[in-house]
Amino acid sequence: MKIKRILNIILVVGLLLLIPLIGMQLSDEVVWTASDFIIMGVLLLVTGLGIDFVLRKFSSTKSRIIAGGIVLIIFFLIWAELAVGIFGTPFAGS
Repeated sequence: MKIKRILNIILVVGLLLLIPLIGMQLSDEVVWTASDFIIMGVLLLVTGLGIDFVLRKFSSTKSRIIAGGIVLIIFFLIWAELAVGIFGTPFAGS
């Protein structure tokens, strides 16, 4: 059962990464390099595994919502920093 969950997460990550890949074929405005795909793949995979962990370890709905929200907030902050450098850290290449 655990392997099936991980495979489902990997499948969803792959499907999400198809969006920019298709966008690159249709428009010159979407420009991703191999490192962009790798970094976003790892970020999505870690987020998916984090949410799966939250769902397995917390039993109450309130705890799941809070912990899952924290995982998603961390994901969005890292994504925003990598995309536009909202904090101006060297992590974003500023």
